[in-house]
Amino acid sequence: MKSLTNSQIPSFRQRRRGLLFILFIGFITFIWQLGSTGLVDETPPLFAAASRAMAETGNWLTPQVNGLPRFDKPPLVYWLMGIGFSIPWNSFWDPLGTWASRLPSAVSTIFLMLVLGDTIMRYPQEENYCSRRTAIVAAMTFAFSPLVVIWGRIAVSDALLCSTLGICLLLKWRRYANPEGEVWWLSWIFLSLAVLTKGPVALILSGITIFFFGLFQNDFSRILKLLKVIPGLFIVFIISFPWYLIELLIEGKPFLESFFGYHNLQRFTSVVNSHGEPWWFFLIVLCIASLPFTSFLLISIWNNFCNIFKWTRRVIKSPDKSLFEFSFFWLISVFIFFTISATKLPSYWLPATPAASILISFSLTNHVKKESLKSIAWNFTIFLSILFSIIFFSSKLWIGLLNDPEIPGFQEELINSFLLYKAGFIFLLIAFLGIIFSSRKLYGKLLILQIPLLLTHFFIVLPTFNLADRLRQLPLRQASDLLLKSKINNETFVMVGAMKPSIHFYTNQVIIFEGRSKNALVNVSDRLANEKRRGWEGRPIYGKNGTETALLIIDKRSVVKTYWQGLNPEILGEFGVYSVWRINRGKLERRAKDLKKEGVITTWKNPRPERF
Repeated sequence: MKSLTNSQIPSFRQRRRGLLFILFIGFITFIWQLGSTGLVDETPPLFAAASRAMAETGNWLTPQVNGLPRFDKPPLVYWLMGIGFSIPWNSFWDPLGTWASRLPSAVSTIFLMLVLGDTIMRYPQEENYCSRRTAIVAAMTFAFSPLVVIWGRIAVSDALLCSTLGICLLLKWRRYANPEGEVWWLSWIFLSLAVLTKGPVALILSGITIFFFGLFQNDFSRILKLLKVIPGLFIVFIISFPWYLIELLIEGKPFLESFFGYHNLQRFTSVVNSHGEPWWFFLIVLCIASLPFTSFLLISIWNNFCNIFKWTRRVIKSPDKSLFEFSFFWLISVFIFFTISATKLPSYWLPATPAASILISFSLTNHVKKESLKSIAWNFTIFLSILFSIIFFSSKLWIGLLNDPEIPGFQEELINSFLLYKAGFIFLLIAFLGIIFSSRKLYGKLLILQIPLLLTHFFIVLPTFNLADRLRQLPLRQASDLLLKSKINNETFVMVGAMKPSIHFYTNQVIIFEGRSKNALVNVSDRLANEKRRGWEGRPIYGKNGTETALLIIDKRSVVKTYWQGLNPEILGEFGVYSVWRINRGKLERRAKDLKKEGVITTWKNPRPERF
């Protein structure tokens, strides 16, 4: 292996300054105002509720939501969130539950930024360029990816998988680049954490990446030897397997069918929850996730493909100079695996975003030989920025296309907030800076274009989160508060129409969720009396523990249905599109009987993989 000269490697003080700057960017991007808005329906409240239940019940093995086990993800993200909910006086300093539930995503994303920057600074890929500046560009490009900005600040497991898997792969490459200076076992520990975050997919993505890269380098056997695959897999088995085994012994067949059958095998082989997309779906996501630097990513991908096509004459670099190629196979592995998958979601691309940021950060160096390609990429970025600026400035022409029935008046609120015009100015600033620096040959000039993106976070991203929270989530918190204040004796809570698990999180009560069909009304009537869940069961109308009324949240699209009319409920309050009713269960039962005579049947006992 060719040794690195002292002139190439930043000094300890320089690396420390670089990492402190990356830490600062990570803090203001992912920690600042993290708890200022509530949880966003639909998925985050499910994670938060399961984690809080662990902290409250002491059952840290089985995630539970709304009285039902939740087997969709392994426990690591729940454990990390649960630690936050276990801190004394949590409800006082974290009333919205967002600090505890979002912090694992935010902190893990920052940690990956630091490892990303440290890797590039420790292992410069070319002479005569500033590796510290390139490291900062890579970290910021990753942090400002539209996907990372969103998922790094919400309470789900995707960001944690991206971070644990990303750190694992970076550490594996570092071991290959410098066997004497890097320990072999640390990458396997992070792979174990990735498996405890989202299951076998982490093993598969890691394995595919190493396989493709090893073949390309013509060094596959040496890589396996350096990584110590057999002892490494044993570490993964020892750390991650016990939870799966214990959970299988405790929960049995439901865990096996739900976690492995539905959430892993079925998601890969068939379309789940209507998330079927065409094969080219991730080509679109790749472009969107790298904005506004998509063109730089594309020329880096093209450069690698050209090298592969010249297989017998391909350029094979020394291990410590191969990060560019390694990142390409990392990105391609994610693309291939999730393109094959029948179920496709934008968040599935997150594990590829660190690799994309590395490819972008090296796009203006000698890794891409043709200056014409670099010029095209730079000019296209300017064009793209001007185009986005025009689109945002002309928002009044297309704002009518944004129609969300759950947020009436959203279009007017968005226009009055001037957020779209601010976005137009920022993209105009990117274009202006791009024009100024277009003729200068600076490897780090991409850093100049990152400055407006940092401004975007303060002037666009955070205000948009606040606006969406006020319009969409605040009414649900207000309705939840009214439910708790209005509850009499053993009244059960019901939500009909739009099913929002945040109602369960903010009330911390079991909620009966149903949709808008006629079956929904029949189901509600039957479930109020007969359904049983862990720690909760329905109650008859009469008797010692019976309740003649129930509290119900119903949206406006459900209220107009004829079968919900004429029940004469007591309307306790209205919040946005939601109304809070106290409904007489006797009237509800009689309406259900009438519907049954028309042939409407109960469907709530039919197996459904996801119920909250």
